[in-house]
Amino acid sequence: FDTNVEITENGVKYMVDVVNGQKTGFFLDQKYNRLAIQRLCKGKHVLDCFTHMGTFALNAGIAGAADVEGLDISELAVQQATANAMRNGLQDTVHFRVADVLDELPKMNKEGKQYDVVILDPPAFTKSREATKAAIRGYREINMQGLKLVKDGGYLATCSCSHFMTPELFTKTINEAANAVHRRLRQVEYRTQAADHPILWSGDENSYYLKFYIFQVCIDK
Repeated sequence: FDTNVEITENGVKYMVDVVNGQKTGFFLDQKYNRLAIQRLCKGKHVLDCFTHMGTFALNAGIAGAADVEGLDISELAVQQATANAMRNGLQDTVHFRVADVLDELPKMNKEGKQYDVVILDPPAFTKSREATKAAIRGYREINMQGLKLVKDGGYLATCSCSHFMTPELFTKTINEAANAVHRRLRQVEYRTQAADHPILWSGDENSYYLKFYIFQVCIDK
């Protein structure tokens, strides 16, 4: 049978492969976090990093963003995201390209690029407790680079899907990144995973894994 199925989430259409795609072919745990992005993006210039199938980018586009740029290291993901943009009639405003975000953001900063909204949705930088220190460095660096790309008064959406990166540790890492690049953060929202990915209060630390912040970013002067 055809494993490709069209779904609609938050008013956005996607074609997903429910057998061969990652997880169920779609990351359902970010549903309401993607919806939260829509409120920020009307008429804005948006950068979506680690875009995968273009989910955050397309939510920005459907909300009326002026233009959206999505980056992902996977050529297949970029092809799927581009097809999804066309499926929603957003091909004129939402564009995707293949890039290693960790290498690309420093280049974009050197070029002086600036965005109203920057979205960071990286894969888990650690899947073991032993690798947490290296993951902290990775999250700190990616948030430093992302913050520098945000216009004064713009917004950063940033998240971590690793349960080894606890909420307290993630918060501390973002704060260190902001201080390092002389940015002040005003928290707009803090969210976790959608309700169909429940957090269990039974000592199962693995169930509380997704941390999602939206900050307004101001340059220290």
